[in-house]
Amino acid sequence: MEILIKASQLILSLSILVIFHEFGHFTAAKIFKTRVEKFYLFFNPWFSLLKIKIGETLYGIGWLPLGGYVKISGMIDESMDKEQLKQPPQPWEFRSKPAWQRLIIMLGGVIVNVILAIFIYIFMLFFWGEEYLPTKEVKYGITCDSLALEAGLRNGDKIISIDGEAVEIFREIPAKIILDDVKTIQIIREESEHEINIPPEFIGKLIKTKSVNFIGIRFPFEVEKFSKNSPARDAGIMIDDKIIGINDVNTVFFDEFRNEILEHKGEEISMVIIRDIDTLRKNVSVGENGLVGIHGKSLDNYFTFKKKDYSIVQAFPAGLNKAVKGINNYFKQLRLLFSPEVKAYESVGGFISIADIFPPIWDWHAFWSLTAFLSIMLAILNVLPIPALDGGHVMFLFYEIITRRKPGDKFMEYAQVVGMILLFSLLIFANANDIIKLFD
Repeated sequence: MEILIKASQLILSLSILVIFHEFGHFTAAKIFKTRVEKFYLFFNPWFSLLKIKIGETLYGIGWLPLGGYVKISGMIDESMDKEQLKQPPQPWEFRSKPAWQRLIIMLGGVIVNVILAIFIYIFMLFFWGEEYLPTKEVKYGITCDSLALEAGLRNGDKIISIDGEAVEIFREIPAKIILDDVKTIQIIREESEHEINIPPEFIGKLIKTKSVNFIGIRFPFEVEKFSKNSPARDAGIMIDDKIIGINDVNTVFFDEFRNEILEHKGEEISMVIIRDIDTLRKNVSVGENGLVGIHGKSLDNYFTFKKKDYSIVQAFPAGLNKAVKGINNYFKQLRLLFSPEVKAYESVGGFISIADIFPPIWDWHAFWSLTAFLSIMLAILNVLPIPALDGGHVMFLFYEIITRRKPGDKFMEYAQVVGMILLFSLLIFANANDIIKLFD
């Protein structure tokens, strides 16, 4: 069921993005009186799931969900329609328009994707506001995975700043460390200030293992509810009990409890709890899976989250700022992709990786947030100067504007073929990476 929910969110998100992207090309073409022959969601080799002709344009839905396209008259595109180009240019064709008009038509999809991301952020801020945990509120410190421990961080460290700069929102710290080539982290450990030097190979290891949540939030462990079959409840543990130890080991915080209990799978333990003003011990049988059937209280019980509401007027500049920040961060991710030290290209993923970023339950806030991110990603990737992408056409149009020489149709055909081979190779590589990771 989780796979179906994630796949449904991915298909809906991509459908929205493709429709808006192609609508950008379509609208710009119509403004300059350029004929659009087809407008397709998804590709349609051999047959279409649905098609209808309205005016001069055939609208349809293809069966291959790898994107979409608009076929503009007189343009060399993925349809590779060479017959049309053998005829004399017509006034309504793309090739008959001035270079500046063709440039706007080619940039139409990218522009609309950026505008879409901005408006998604605006309305998210207006309807939901913004809630976050301030870094200074993480009063019990952080939890660390093995890579964070290897880098020199420890469970319970309290982060003060990154490269000497305070970070207001705690959840932004991991991304900042990865994207901003951070060299040092300033922390408080056992009431003393320390500076942790980040090893040069740290970012590469994070990306390779996809350990983006290499630090977490440390919090106490108090019982909120029990699973259906709960050994802890059967042993006399009650709601609101505070768990502080296992056998003779102190486990005041959840990460300590979790690490310790995994050492006692299938065994009976003595669980130390605080109930009201009493300290008690209860003998609990640990399952072979390392579980005792307890659900802890949510973070809201231990931390004060900051909530900011926005009027529609306030949401506009804030939404624009989030989009600009998202664009900046994605360019940083591309920089990592081409970094020989980080080797992020080894972790490039395809549709499985993209689907996996969606939550296993249908959450509209998460859906729209991820759709805005993917809209920015689609805009940036499309503007890369690769033949067969919008950016490839833009590159040749800039060449034409600067040199006042238009590349020949035969050259553009060859460039389109090379670009499509390159794109399909990247697509195969990315999805092969996903498949290989399934068996790692």
